[in-house]
Amino acid sequence: MGRYSIEDFIQSTEEKDLNQGIFELERERLLEVNLEGMVWTKRGSMVAYTGDIVFTREGVFEHGISTFVKKALTGEGASLTKAEGKGKLYLADEGKKVSVLKLDNDSLFVNGNDLLAFETSLNWNIKMMKSVSGMMAGGLFNIKLEGTGMVAITTHQDPLTLRVSPSHPVFTDPNATVAWSGNLEPEIKTDISLKTLVGRSSGESFQMAFKGEGFVVVQPYEEVYFQMQT
Repeated sequence: MGRYSIEDFIQSTEEKDLNQGIFELERERLLEVNLEGMVWTKRGSMVAYTGDIVFTREGVFEHGISTFVKKALTGEGASLTKAEGKGKLYLADEGKKVSVLKLDNDSLFVNGNDLLAFETSLNWNIKMMKSVSGMMAGGLFNIKLEGTGMVAITTHQDPLTLRVSPSHPVFTDPNATVAWSGNLEPEIKTDISLKTLVGRSSGESFQMAFKGEGFVVVQPYEEVYFQMQT
């Protein structure tokens, strides 16, 4: 950023009303929520707000005993905060890029760590992926969002979306996988040999296998979730 007078700096960087609705990309790494009611946000993602907004930590049994048990067993990273009231709320997550998606009677899986905010009109639940191996620990659970409403996800750098079809399955690194269409049920594919078990492994011993019709979103960065059980 170049040199500015104070007034030039303010004019260049001040908040702008883009009239994009409840979720507005104020910057590529900063989400503005035009709040009139309530939204769910990732805990710790608030950077500023104006107006009258109250924040309430997600209750232990907020979403039922089954969700509580899943989170307790998996250490799932989707810790949420309710933001309620009227005003403008600004959210960010470690400088990651923000993408806003509109679900229209759709469903979407999102890695818990990459879920920034979503409207309360969407139902959500923790889902377990099918695994072909008992050798995985962590990262097997993701968040499924269903219904109609807005959701904001984050990625390190620009996301890449790959289409999946019956004739064109897609295989991804679990640690780089951000989201996928709700109709897909990926499995964990293992490629373990004596060579990968002895000494340093290739880092590609485990992949997510997507088959069917849909899409998967990846990022050019690996957030460590999957590991070998010891």
